[in-house]
Amino acid sequence: MALQFKIEAKCSVTKARVAEINLPHNTFHTPIFMHVGTQGTIKGVTTKQLNDLGVPIILGNTYHLGHRPGPEVVDAAGGLHKFMNWDKAILTDSGGFQMVSLLKLAECTENGVKFRSPHNGTEMQLTPEHSMAIQNALESDIMMQLDDVIHVLVKGERMHQGMERSIRWLDRCQTAHKKTDKQNLFGIIQGGLESEWRKTCLKEMIKRDCPGYAIGGLSGGEEKSDFWKTVSLCTDYLPQTKPRYLMGVGYQVELVVCSALGCDMYDCVFPTRTARFGSALVRTGQLQLKNKQYLTDLTPIDKDCTCLTCKTYTRSYIHCLLAEDTTGVVLVTIHNIAHQLRLMSDIRDAIRKDQFPQFIQKFFITLFPDKKYPEWAVDALNSVNIKLLN
Repeated sequence: MALQFKIEAKCSVTKARVAEINLPHNTFHTPIFMHVGTQGTIKGVTTKQLNDLGVPIILGNTYHLGHRPGPEVVDAAGGLHKFMNWDKAILTDSGGFQMVSLLKLAECTENGVKFRSPHNGTEMQLTPEHSMAIQNALESDIMMQLDDVIHVLVKGERMHQGMERSIRWLDRCQTAHKKTDKQNLFGIIQGGLESEWRKTCLKEMIKRDCPGYAIGGLSGGEEKSDFWKTVSLCTDYLPQTKPRYLMGVGYQVELVVCSALGCDMYDCVFPTRTARFGSALVRTGQLQLKNKQYLTDLTPIDKDCTCLTCKTYTRSYIHCLLAEDTTGVVLVTIHNIAHQLRLMSDIRDAIRKDQFPQFIQKFFITLFPDKKYPEWAVDALNSVNIKLLN
């Protein structure tokens, strides 16, 4: 096993914890948010800029990298790290999510999933074995099993079938995984919103003794009350001694609440995608810098942020750039990456000091000064002994 996981601090009230993860290319602390570089890049940002920001791990996507440039090219370059000139950790998704996002282009059987490329129409058969072969060629630090991903709102036999198939595909992935000394294969817990199916998947996948586990199949439009209850169920059953990765989560409220529920790792395209529309993240929410009100605003995006963007440029300048220059998008992207890094650092610091409940109270009153908190967040935090509303 090429991963070491050591819990360094626990919140005395919630299920939150701080842990150190040691991987072949880097060591970092959780809870952590991982930015998505689908095809070996976070759009508009160089790996040097990511290093300067202190980003410890990014994501790549097996399906997209398998199509373009292809595993043979990346393998010839010496792996994805060398191909993209990145010396920190990489996590690669298996390609399973594209079964939902590219549903009209995909056909799933017991053998695997057949995709038609959205780029040129060519077919690609992705089996558990093929997913492992691509990820072994990419040489990512963490690789995800191929799972049978069903949209979370689908009910009945197809969801049950997908859960059971994901267990069988984990077995096939473990058999096909050829670089266990360098790469870590995580299992993905499925089962939709059915607690008994989630429990079955948890029980079976824990038997497989993976280095870590992901909670999959959520953030697809389900009711938030179902979302948090499923997350909490999974963290109750997952091993204390292994990392827990909540897939597809990146809004700051979700990051704070789900850390209280016991999750360690997160990823989402949201922070960098919303930057491309001129939206900057701050602790009070979002600033749509394309709006006219920022034309004469000579303050930084966030006076407390130390990123290159906030130290150097004003909201007014970025507003002007966003009208016709891609540099504005790059500057907002840099800031949003820094915002997520600082939020997670503050979460870790609060847990270490055993002041996480106080941090949560301050975080919510800053984001919702009228105290109109999301009901799901109030209920979720109440389940771990934090009362937002008195």
